[in-house]
Amino acid sequence: MKKVEPNVCTPLVGETVEEIINEVRMIVPQEPDIIEWRADYFKEIQNIGQVETVLEKTADLLADIPLLFTIRSEKEGGQPLSLREDEKIEILKEVSRTPFVEFIDYEVANSEQYIQQLRSATQQNGTKLILSYHNFNHTPEDSVLLKALHQAEFYKADYAKLAVMPQSNSDVLQLLMVTEKARSSMGTPLITISMGGLGIITRMFGWVFGSSITFAVGEKSSAPGQIPLKELKDVIELTKKYKGAP
Repeated sequence: MKKVEPNVCTPLVGETVEEIINEVRMIVPQEPDIIEWRADYFKEIQNIGQVETVLEKTADLLADIPLLFTIRSEKEGGQPLSLREDEKIEILKEVSRTPFVEFIDYEVANSEQYIQQLRSATQQNGTKLILSYHNFNHTPEDSVLLKALHQAEFYKADYAKLAVMPQSNSDVLQLLMVTEKARSSMGTPLITISMGGLGIITRMFGWVFGSSITFAVGEKSSAPGQIPLKELKDVIELTKKYKGAP
């Protein structure tokens, strides 16, 4: 992953091997910095062999673009799955052992034993761990958001992520201020997003406040408020060009 921030990530949400490969072929020419495979959309997620088949088949197509692997929990915006949490952890641990995945995202609200198991596996295999908190209903108070970020840091995550739903412009401002506050008090890199139409400015300008990764649509959206990859990159580059100018 390139060092210049923010890095722009775009999702894969195909349900079959063929759909995912087609998505990759459509997205790669748009040159995202990271591609996230939202594997909770994959119909054969319970079959680790099929998961590894997807990783192997997409590896050459991705070239040097890092892959983020996520099985998002239903309670935090993911697709309904019959996987038990221990089964999910085993898949994530197996994925971390492959040479195809650079990042794994897991919810910080999960039990400590599962987080510690995954943290150990990712450290052993050189995979970066994102510990995340999502709220698709509202934007909780600062103390809740900061607690989630500090929990991620406590577990030695490589990134701490927040994604929340605003009900007003004040909620969007709150997310940005929490990001700024956390950046000054934490050593862990941050990923923060205010979702939906109201929160679009955080996807475009959150990096100014300390968010190191933002999300855009490459082929299909995985969360409300994502905007097309090229348009987002253009806005970021234009902002960088004039940021600091009188």
